[in-house]
Amino acid sequence: MPRIILHKELFEYDSAIRTDYPVICGVDEAGRGPLAGDVYAAAVVLTDGTLIDYLNDSKKISEKRREELFDVITEKASAYCVASATVEEIDRLNILQATMLAMKRAVSGLTIVPDMVLVDGNRLPDLECPAQCVIKGDAHSASIAAASVLAKVSRDRSLRELAKKYPQYGFEQHKGYGTEMHYAMLEKYGISDVHRKSFLKKLINDGQG
Repeated sequence: MPRIILHKELFEYDSAIRTDYPVICGVDEAGRGPLAGDVYAAAVVLTDGTLIDYLNDSKKISEKRREELFDVITEKASAYCVASATVEEIDRLNILQATMLAMKRAVSGLTIVPDMVLVDGNRLPDLECPAQCVIKGDAHSASIAAASVLAKVSRDRSLRELAKKYPQYGFEQHKGYGTEMHYAMLEKYGISDVHRKSFLKKLINDGQG
């Protein structure tokens, strides 16, 4: 028999909140820190009694497992939406406001209006429905954990696509994060259209852009 890992405490957390808010939605983002690519957010509505094996904070799950969970979550969720804010929006608004925009788009794209939105972190986007922050929410709430997986997988997929268009930067390896390799490629090839200029002001000022 295969070993099944179910983090029951995540689902119990959501069940307790459903006592007062029957339809809850979890929201999380992916890609605030990288030097390139859009920032992603996902919103997920799970019904009470829906259990998903291996679901956890996306950072604690292997890439292979996240890809598998993506399909399970999208199949089992009552509603879900993945949205993003572009590199241009990140540079124009700043990364925090762009992340809030992506979250707002994700919630607005749901086919169900939630009674309560649980947002990972300590900042709330401007929403038309009740919402509350949950610090380290992806480690507490199943709905937020599910959103973290959808956002992370969607963003990683987008970086693999960028790697095909800009093979010189190695996006498929570092996913846009500021690794030593990434900075070396930036110094060699300069800053591309998919890099966040607001994150690379020193390189631009030094004439690398």
